Amino acid sequence: MTPCPRHTVMPGLDPGIHVPDVSRMRGGFVYILTNRPNGALYVGVTSDIVRRVFEHREGLADGFTARYGLKTLVHLERFDDIATAIQREKTVKHWSRAWKVALILNGNPAWRDLYDEIAR
Repeated sequence: MTPCPRHTVMPGLDPGIHVPDVSRMRGGFVYILTNRPNGALYVGVTSDIVRRVFEHREGLADGFTARYGLKTLVHLERFDDIATAIQREKTVKHWSRAWKVALILNGNPAWRDLYDEIAR
């Protein structure tokens, strides 16, 4: 399979999901926000986690997170390159809600807000 010239396909990952060529970008983060324990969930990806979560918390990010008041950071994964983070975000977004909740509970059973730990 020949990928689109503007996209690369990461080996070992779903070839149907193309990731933009981001070889010159640094690491990335996959994160999950909620409005309360067992509430609505949002999965996102960013290269600047502190800035991005701040935008969600302050209502600067329009859309789903603003509509449902998703401001609590309950899960965070760091990756050395942004392409891997983007692929992971796409994978987690396709998971069932039960799998996402299990992911959160595995690392953060109290659903505590992790923002203060990363914003220092």
